[in-house]
Amino acid sequence: MSLIVDAGIGRPSHAIAVMELGFDAVLLDTAVAGAGDPAAMAAAFAAAIAAGKQAFDAGVLEPRDMAVPSTPVIGKAVFT
Repeated sequence: MSLIVDAGIGRPSHAIAVMELGFDAVLLDTAVAGAGDPAAMAAAFAAAIAAGKQAFDAGVLEPRDMAVPSTPVIGKAVFT
């Protein structure tokens, strides 16, 4: 079963977010047709969708309630 979002996506960044959530596709019309340069906007959406899909496949980090350092801090000098 495919999951396709058709909910008034307006910006390429919205398409990235949708694809990072694991959806299979984004249905576009107004965002591309209403752009000043529809061909350029279509290209931007294509790149955004590909990036979002690649991020999902790579394994996007889950949101956290608090920051967790990714660099070891034990035994390192502290400058104050």
